Amino acid sequence: MNRRTFVSLRLASVAILVLWMMVAGCESTTGPAVPTWQLVWQDEFSGAAGTKADSTRWVHGIGTGWGNNQLEYDTDRLQNVSVDSTGCLAITARSEFYRGQSYTSGRISTKGKFECTYGKIEARIKLPSGQGIWPAFWMIGADEDSVTWPKCGEIDIMELRGQLPNRINGSIHGPGYSGSKAITKPYTLINDRFDNGFHTFAVEWGTDYLRYYVDDTLYQTITPAAVTGSWVFNHPFYIILNLAVGGDYVGAPNASTTFPQTMQVDWVRVYRAAP
Repeated sequence: MNRRTFVSLRLASVAILVLWMMVAGCESTTGPAVPTWQLVWQDEFSGAAGTKADSTRWVHGIGTGWGNNQLEYDTDRLQNVSVDSTGCLAITARSEFYRGQSYTSGRISTKGKFECTYGKIEARIKLPSGQGIWPAFWMIGADEDSVTWPKCGEIDIMELRGQLPNRINGSIHGPGYSGSKAITKPYTLINDRFDNGFHTFAVEWGTDYLRYYVDDTLYQTITPAAVTGSWVFNHPFYIILNLAVGGDYVGAPNASTTFPQTMQVDWVRVYRAAP
């Protein structure tokens, strides 16, 4: 090997080492390491077809509007919320006149049954579609009754405007950044739609971060530096699954919207970081 070749190889080795050190340094400053997760709560919806959601885990929200001008009346009837023949929880919106509203649907939550502070919260869901259809998988601060929204905080793990069936959003709401000012980001499927099959929606939640995933792909990280008010995500939250019809976020159904529309939930799982 001549001297010129030796020097060239030596310089190349140094360059590779410097590059590796730069990459390693960058990785160490990108944020908290992903924990090892331990399963602490779950519902696989393994009950018999035609039965209600497990009442030891879920409660029904009964009513309408919910502060968003939604058009459905949410019930606890099997026609709106029940385990289906495939082993999923089916939340079904129907076009029918019921207690003053033109539509019915379902809304269930773990309020009073299960709360968590931090962890990984995920669900495998097949979403419906159509103008005015609004499925969501989200969380509300358990202190909502005492401090009210948005001071209690809201974590929207997934919500979809039915007229945009290939796009979901992950968002947070808090004091100074609620409603149309929410911190939010979309995730868009390329050459596919969320009503064509099941997808897993998840958030990893720590003291100073929320990381959003679709099918294990990280697409958004929110930290206290991103909010325009107080960070209100260091206390217990509970889980909500619902299928709204109409409302401020999506607008009303139109002639193109078909019914019934069903949100199928295969499972919901919650993990905590291993010690």
